[in-house]
Amino acid sequence: MATATPPTLRSLYRSILRELPHRPLSAPSPLQQRIRSSFSTLPSSTSSEYDLLAAEQYVQYARAQRMYATLLERYNPGMGMDEEERVRLTARRVGMDLPEEWRKS
Repeated sequence: MATATPPTLRSLYRSILRELPHRPLSAPSPLQQRIRSSFSTLPSSTSSEYDLLAAEQYVQYARAQRMYATLLERYNPGMGMDEEERVRLTARRVGMDLPEEWRKS
């Protein structure tokens, strides 16, 4: 079981901030402010060890979600495209170009 020593808490706090979306330090988000205040007021007791384990589990979950999103974008590149763009790129992949569509101006 992890103990709530200052270096452990500092490392955990930094890990949590690393997994959040990046923002400048001059304008922290309300979530970052809340995390900072909860880490600065952690008492040393059995409940704080439970909180420490929950925070470590949150870091692992956030890291896994970030990796999942990265892998999903890497292996499904057409996910964010509309149908027309996907068809055009599929045709180009097999060596064909789609004809220009006539549009009334």
